[in-house]
Amino acid sequence: MKGRTIVLDHIDNREAAALMVDGKLDDFLIAGDTPAPGTIYRARADRPVKGQGGMFLTTPDGPAFLRQVKGLAPGALMLVQVTGYSEPGKALPVTDRVLFKSRYAIVTPDAPGLNISRSIRDEDERDRLLEIAHDCMDDSTYGLILRSCCLGADAGEIAEDISAMLTHADQVLNDEGTEPEVLLEGDGPHVLAWRDWTDPAEVVTQDGGFETQGVLDALDVVRGISEPLPGGGHLYIQPTRALVAVDVNTGSDTSLAAGTKANFACARTLARALRVRGLGGQITLDLAPMPKKDRRGFESVLRTAFKADGIETTLAGWTPLGHYELQRKRGRIPLTEVLK
Repeated sequence: MKGRTIVLDHIDNREAAALMVDGKLDDFLIAGDTPAPGTIYRARADRPVKGQGGMFLTTPDGPAFLRQVKGLAPGALMLVQVTGYSEPGKALPVTDRVLFKSRYAIVTPDAPGLNISRSIRDEDERDRLLEIAHDCMDDSTYGLILRSCCLGADAGEIAEDISAMLTHADQVLNDEGTEPEVLLEGDGPHVLAWRDWTDPAEVVTQDGGFETQGVLDALDVVRGISEPLPGGGHLYIQPTRALVAVDVNTGSDTSLAAGTKANFACARTLARALRVRGLGGQITLDLAPMPKKDRRGFESVLRTAFKADGIETTLAGWTPLGHYELQRKRGRIPLTEVLK
């Protein structure tokens, strides 16, 4: 099955969205029980955390933690936005730099100015988009970023998107409440799919689409610890309390270059494998044996794969034992926590 297909359906009464590319699960989103990233609260400062430069906050959905706080007194009210999913028993990660993000536009109240995605290089197109932005923003003091999918998009749709985000921003920023409150819910999987999976694709919305499009079969593989690699090798991906351990196995390949081939296949596959499983945090790769001269090539392939990924990942580098380490933002719910 060639091409891109977006499938919108439900699993166990949870809203979910799947992106299939050439018949393979490339991305998967599912609603969880915790607040979704993008949720905006009016929160109350609770108590500072000495030595970490942070502050615990009170929200209607439980405690939140804000890093790098200066001059914030306990009891003060402030706007914060959820940035990711917290581990069980831990506070919600939040930021005080709220954004209003949609398919075409991102309104940035704390960063004035009109900006066009750098990936749009055609000067005529940039001029067209700037004209739309100026018309919509008028005298607004907010900032605006027009995303890469604006390239060639209908001017009316872009303007409508900007207007919707401006309305959300005005409602949230001008709210005069005096108690902790949810001011804007984060987007669910179906809206996120429309917002972020912008490349051309067939869209399937009929009930039972996950079964007819092969999504359920793909999820059976993802829920296990083994991820097949081209060439016959495997990744074994096992989350622990402290980190995610990834072991590279060469399989039946006994050639001299088996380790190098399996490691490079891992570099190309790992971002997708972590993304569909919803895994983040500290990640340690136990790679197959390969010459040190191939490490630079491995890093280059790995960097390219994660650059195309939508979740912030830091490539930390090699350990003295020859493992490779990454730090990945917890931007998704681990699939094993919602599909048991």
